[in-house]
Amino acid sequence: MIKTKKRKKSKRQRGQTTYGHGSRKKWRGSGERGGKGMSGTGKRADHKKSLIIKLYGNKYFGKQGITSKGTKRKKLLVINLKKIIEKFPGKTEINLKKYKILGDGELKTKLTITAKAFTKSAKEKIEKAGGKIIISEIRKKPEEKKKELILKTKNKIKNINNL
Repeated sequence: MIKTKKRKKSKRQRGQTTYGHGSRKKWRGSGERGGKGMSGTGKRADHKKSLIIKLYGNKYFGKQGITSKGTKRKKLLVINLKKIIEKFPGKTEINLKKYKILGDGELKTKLTITAKAFTKSAKEKIEKAGGKIIISEIRKKPEEKKKELILKTKNKIKNINNL
């Protein structure tokens, strides 16, 4: 019997993409499945979930808050009376120009508080303790200033025409 030379498997499988290793994904290492974070394709929903929850908490998944363009979020900073007492012990004059004061907490000392706005309950509690409320001036937007100027000039023109 004559010995024939056995062809190499690699030569026989020329033209095949997977070379006998099943589907394309199977013969890789962990490539394309990604390393850190959310990198890589073909992620199952639970593939990195434990890592993400550990790093970012449950707020990573799903929708949070109002997402439509038309709705504007409240940008006013708020603080309660009890937090003011904790943060500023022994002070009588407190300047919180950017804040709105809420009425949660009890006041026992006289306080003079300067803030952007106050709730009814906060006003009552501060005045009951013998304190003062000062509402800081709110800057007007440039558009509002323009409107006011236009109205003033119109009124001036009317007054001139009436003479």
